[in-house]
Amino acid sequence: MNAHAPSPTVRTICPYCGVGCGVLVTPDGAGGAAVAGDPGHPANAGRLCVKGAALGETLATGGRLLHPTIHGVRSTWNRALDAVADGFRRTLETHGPEAVALYLSGQLLTEDYYVANKLMKGFLGSANVDTNSRLCMASSVAGHRRAFGSDTVPGCYEDLDEADLIVLVGSNAAWCHPVLFQRMEKARGRGARLVVVDPRRTVTAEGADLHLALAPGTDSVLFARLLVEIVERGALDRDFVARHTAGLDEALAAARAIAPDAASAAARCGLEGEALVAFLDWWIGTPRVVTCFSQGVNQSAQGTDKVNAILNAHLATGRIGRPGCGPFSLTGQPNAMGGREVGGLANQLAAHMGFSPEEVERVGRFWQAPRMARHEGRKAVAMFEAVERGEIRALWILSTNPAVSLPRADAMRAALKRLDFLAVSDISAHADGILDAATVVLPAAAWGEKDGTVTNSERRISRQRPFRPPPGEARPDWWQLAEVARRLGHGEAFAYAGPAAVFREHAALSAFENEGRRAFDIGGLAELTDEAYDRLEPVQWPLRRGEAEGRRRLFAEGGFTHADGRARFVAIAVPALAAMPSPDYPLLLNTGRVRDHWHTMTRTGLSPRLARHRGAPFLEVHPADAARFGLVDGGFAAVRSPHGEVQLKVVVTEGQRPGSLFAPIHWTDATAGRARVGALVHAITDPVSGQPDSKAVPVAVRPCAVAAQGYIVSRRRLSLPAWLGHARMAVAGGEAVTFASVRDPAALHALLSNWLGLEAAPLVRSDRRAGTHRSASLSGGRLDMLLATAPESDEAALDRAIALLGEERIDLATRRYLLAGRGPAGDRSAGPLVCACFGVHRAAIEAAVGDGASNVEAVGARLRAGTNCGSCRPEIRRLIEAMGIPAA
Repeated sequence: MNAHAPSPTVRTICPYCGVGCGVLVTPDGAGGAAVAGDPGHPANAGRLCVKGAALGETLATGGRLLHPTIHGVRSTWNRALDAVADGFRRTLETHGPEAVALYLSGQLLTEDYYVANKLMKGFLGSANVDTNSRLCMASSVAGHRRAFGSDTVPGCYEDLDEADLIVLVGSNAAWCHPVLFQRMEKARGRGARLVVVDPRRTVTAEGADLHLALAPGTDSVLFARLLVEIVERGALDRDFVARHTAGLDEALAAARAIAPDAASAAARCGLEGEALVAFLDWWIGTPRVVTCFSQGVNQSAQGTDKVNAILNAHLATGRIGRPGCGPFSLTGQPNAMGGREVGGLANQLAAHMGFSPEEVERVGRFWQAPRMARHEGRKAVAMFEAVERGEIRALWILSTNPAVSLPRADAMRAALKRLDFLAVSDISAHADGILDAATVVLPAAAWGEKDGTVTNSERRISRQRPFRPPPGEARPDWWQLAEVARRLGHGEAFAYAGPAAVFREHAALSAFENEGRRAFDIGGLAELTDEAYDRLEPVQWPLRRGEAEGRRRLFAEGGFTHADGRARFVAIAVPALAAMPSPDYPLLLNTGRVRDHWHTMTRTGLSPRLARHRGAPFLEVHPADAARFGLVDGGFAAVRSPHGEVQLKVVVTEGQRPGSLFAPIHWTDATAGRARVGALVHAITDPVSGQPDSKAVPVAVRPCAVAAQGYIVSRRRLSLPAWLGHARMAVAGGEAVTFASVRDPAALHALLSNWLGLEAAPLVRSDRRAGTHRSASLSGGRLDMLLATAPESDEAALDRAIALLGEERIDLATRRYLLAGRGPAGDRSAGPLVCACFGVHRAAIEAAVGDGASNVEAVGARLRAGTNCGSCRPEIRRLIEAMGIPAA
């Protein structure tokens, strides 16, 4: 039998955002795989965004954790798991259950999450279990619970197809949820309107019918005014309000105090009055309206109030649970919702239950738990502040890196080293800031190796199936947790034969003593056999016992899960920024994502295709602020808050609101130097949800002097000096590093040559008049490493060096030009990668436009750019307009 024979195609789920796209994976038998969209999955019907389409490029195991370690020394699983159990046992005996904690991730499968919560909340007596979903979705959870009585998204993706008005609030969906954005664009093709509410003019906002570039923190002012207008214009659904809700009078009084008239609301939001009136007219006058909200709403000190302001408007008009209308939370992570279903947040128990005495007793009876937690635990930011104070002494981190993603990231990194015991379960050997602080490191299974379920933004449960074995000794997270539970004396309660057994118990708990009181109920799946679990098709909840399929929409006829069955209007507080600009910190920093990367790039950073769209961390600045602070486009800036400082490349853009800056969250010490934006973010949180405010952080900015820039291309991962400001990206054959320095090009080249072992390189060339210096080494006729320094960056030379690194052999003719930075006929930079799906760079699009391709469709017909996931279409449109061709 051929050891490398291709394997059968496996149906599984994309591991990125909460859209939950189905993918078809066909392994090649040699460690790689072809990845395509699953036409049979209802979430995406075969579509994939560029991140999903590039999953096959992220399967390399070179940077994986492969073996357990104790204090950095390779160990066996038995010894490592014993050490974890001993670390927690000692802490519990000495300091009690409040001194232990778990920190989880929306990347975990539901089965992993379930076992973690059962162990801590039922058997160790601590509710100190929280998740990085606290950083992205907690305000939506809190808003849903306040309004509906449960964390329930009432609609489904089909509502986007049927809506006549789609409002995106704090959502750059064209980049962050591209598959859903395609559905929105298709709806616009039949006449639906799109409104974007966002301080930034994102690529999503550029193509909208109306962009409301409101002042940071004023979303709830806008929706408070909408509630008032609904009532004053007679658009209130009096029957729905009377039969199914409570609290309108109080909520309306609060809204009137915040936004007594349209003029004052427009002034507070920093909007033109005509734009505000157009929004109010469209929203009120369009029965089928879906209001989608995401991180721009959630990541705020008033995030929960913002969510409830949106929900108030939909409750007032009865536009909920009906085709083409409703509020819709666009989830950030692939299993943020699945984690919430099993109590992944510190203020929840499993199956959407809380910490009332009745619910604690019910869950305890079901689990036969000896030591139930009786009250809420610490939420993420508070949890790590307790670590900082020494109140939490033992911690287990699974599938996330708080030393990068939490607010005050530098302080959190230092706090981890104060723990008596730290266990880390991860896949990456480059998870900076946590591995060096860990007592025990456990290698975890990754996407493609994990077996279980996830739940997407529309309450749809799907199977994530493995298509290859874990490398080395990596193991699933649920198994690691169950093995520690066994060592702590709870083996009978955690004797799961596999993930199907965990899922059956989870489903049974959802139906236990439910009787319709909790919206989350998947009792219809509680008796799945292992074979039926393997075959499980995507299904929405609720799916109660005896039902054949789940429900697409909820609450059109009431049925809310407050005790009286009524939804609650919520009187929101007067909105205000949590921290105001000051003379020392005069600007507000907004953080977020870019199109082709995901979180801290442990997966997307492995893809050469994804690396080239945004190859280095950057700072977006409005031209007025650039002039005010002496910043230039393409230069560098230091951004400082009371908690840290980073250095980023400057992008001057009219799309940035004056007084505000934007920086992406993705780069860590593993992928860049001095660019961890989490170090800047303050620890201010929403008082209800506990979610950090990372969209309006007061900062100062100043220009950084740069005397030299350059690049390195290398076949191996390089160790670089800490003083070098740099960014790494994966390329075919190895990696490319770009850098900038205050040192002059000659001195910098000498320092780096010595650091990299290139001081005796066989190929060296310097042009002192131009200030350029290059060194290269070859091995077996292939380029092994090339270092170049110069006064300015040279994109064309970098493009050529990357291409040469991918060559199997450098012939003699090419070798003559190896250090020239150009080919025989000279080179022009291809520019940034615009369409990553088909590898189309900016220069190719500009050439096509110059040759008569005058609109996005014509460019697509010629180059295929924009014809797959569509997330690059706004950028193509912008390039066409920049060349002086009017938008079609």
